[in-house]
Amino acid sequence: MRRLLVGLTALSVLAAVTACGSSDPDGADRAGESGGTKVKVGIVPILDVAPVYLGQKRGFYAKRGIELELTPAQGGAAIVPGVVSGQFQFGFSNTTSLLVAQSRNMPVKAVANGVASTGKDGADFAAVTVKKGSPLTSAKQLEGRKTAVNTLNNICDTSVRESVRKAGGDPAKVEFVEMPFDQMPAALDGGQVDAACTPEPALATVKAAGGREIASNFHDVSPDLTVAMYFTSQQYAAKNPDLVKKFQEATAESLKYADGHPEEVRQILTTYTKIPGTLLEKLTLPRWPAQPDRASIERLAELGERDGLFERTPDLDKLLP
Repeated sequence: MRRLLVGLTALSVLAAVTACGSSDPDGADRAGESGGTKVKVGIVPILDVAPVYLGQKRGFYAKRGIELELTPAQGGAAIVPGVVSGQFQFGFSNTTSLLVAQSRNMPVKAVANGVASTGKDGADFAAVTVKKGSPLTSAKQLEGRKTAVNTLNNICDTSVRESVRKAGGDPAKVEFVEMPFDQMPAALDGGQVDAACTPEPALATVKAAGGREIASNFHDVSPDLTVAMYFTSQQYAAKNPDLVKKFQEATAESLKYADGHPEEVRQILTTYTKIPGTLLEKLTLPRWPAQPDRASIERLAELGERDGLFERTPDLDKLLP
């Protein structure tokens, strides 16, 4: 958390200097090779962002004059300062990172839904997993154990703490270890950690090696949890309202298309993840509803406040679209 806050603080200063950070002084973006407006989008290379890759492939952005440049990052905590500083015009971030940013008065504005829990306990697209043969069978048993998360003090450990709490354990006794999602299956097998917060495709990879799920941590926060959203900076939104509207429309079309074409979702994953083709059919797909679920975000904010993530209560009216 300290690292995140230091990073956000430093970049908030940078943001003040660079305004929206666009290549043009008025905030407009340069034209891409296709003639469309080129925008950089910071994404996490996981299943969640399959719709935007699919939308790019199907031309949903291009027909609105937008040329996407998708840039992978480890997590939302890294993408938020990237959007604020102008490195990216849009970003994909888990909801907790956006709540943290808003609580520190960072100029972020969600513009489109990202991804949501399946609403099914034991069949979600993310879970707390253990390796084959592990003695752990419940989130309560994570007390005194090492659990991998992609970013410390963020949505993974907040949701894992809730799973531990609901199972009757003390979440303060869990030791969290930071590592990228794609390294978690090997870390479990090698005994570096006892459990891991694994979204797809890491979840399917762990299960294919004989691992097991011991908690549906996102579902434990809320069955309809809005796990992530697409966002921009307030400055960029103010200077480029038409482009932001087109990005919203294209993203909404992409989310709807992904929900209705699961096989195309599985295939597009092979273009930006390392998941073997043999695991594609075993993936648990999330839901991609058109709108964020405000009640679930309020619950996530409550848990983040309990974990001490915020300096002040996030203003959801300012953050949400």
